[in-house]
Formats: sequence, structure tokens, C-alpha cells
Amino acid sequence: MQALGVIFLLVGVVISVRERKYLMMWRSQQPTSNQLANALSQLVGTAGGIYLSLELLFSFLKIPENWWSDSAFLVEPLAVISLLLAILQPFVLSIWLKLRK
Repeated sequence: MQALGVIFLLVGVVISVRERKYLMMWRSQQPTSNQLANALSQLVGTAGGIYLSLELLFSFLKIPENWWSDSAFLVEPLAVISLLLAILQPFVLSIWLKLRK
């Protein structure tokens, strides 16, 4: 079950990086040297920012961090949530841009 989740997460990362490369290609005037590295660093940066924001929100609301400790997660659920939101971000952005036109 967890292996299937990891496979879905990796496929999501690949598709998200591909979409980010596509958006960067149309957004920039001059081509960059390595769009794959830029797209991957944007994904990691977005996921890190979301993770820090969720951690600050949890500490501000005084939600205990061990409320999910009874589950069988191998990684921290906030990290997975932030990575999923970062994966979805370029798709939501492209939908927003299409609706705005």
C-alpha cells in the first residue's frame, strides 16, 4: 500500500515538473540553460514554503504534533500534504490562467 503511494507521488512529481517546465517556457523571454533544474528547484521551494507555513499554523493554533502518531505513516503527514499541494500548484495555475482569459 505504501509502495503504491510512493509510486503515485513520484509520478506526480514528474508530471508537475513537466508542467512547470512548460509554464516557464511560455513565461520567459529568453530560454534558460537548464529548465529541468529550475522546475525541480521551484517544486522543492514551493513544497518547503508550504511545509513551513503549515508548521507555523499548527504551532500558532497550538495543535499538538503527535495527533497523527498512532498511524503507520513512515514520513510526516505535513510533509506529504505540502508536497501534494506543490505538485498540484502548476495545474491550478494553468486552470486559473485559462479561466482568466
